[in-house]
Amino acid sequence: MNYLHVHFLPVLIATVVQWLLGALWYGYVFKERWKVLVGQADGQKPASAWFGMATAFVANLILSFVLAHIIMWAGGHTFPDGVWLGSLCWLGFMAPPMFTQHIFERRPAKLFAINAAYWLLAMMVGGGVLANLNIR
Repeated sequence: MNYLHVHFLPVLIATVVQWLLGALWYGYVFKERWKVLVGQADGQKPASAWFGMATAFVANLILSFVLAHIIMWAGGHTFPDGVWLGSLCWLGFMAPPMFTQHIFERRPAKLFAINAAYWLLAMMVGGGVLANLNIR
């Protein structure tokens, strides 16, 4: 079985979509609320935005690559198939460790909601894009 046999253009498109969604999510929609919840005070200089965005892109690329394989192996061919499989992967592989981490770090429930909702949406949209663009 060839584990690298997926079309990389759909993976790249899904990566860019997830990355842009993250920029909107954390940079505009929840920017102020998120900054308060993570304890980033006004005027406090954040970590390098360029490094963070580059890291996020690489992470989204890896996620999209693996999700493409799961969708391919599950036989997903339509946008709804990809949304369902992305949701299922989020529920099984992302939500439980994120929840556990937030509990142990004693982070606010609202922060978990913002982070978990982003990843759910990113995996749903990314999965939909991958299934719809025929990753085989």
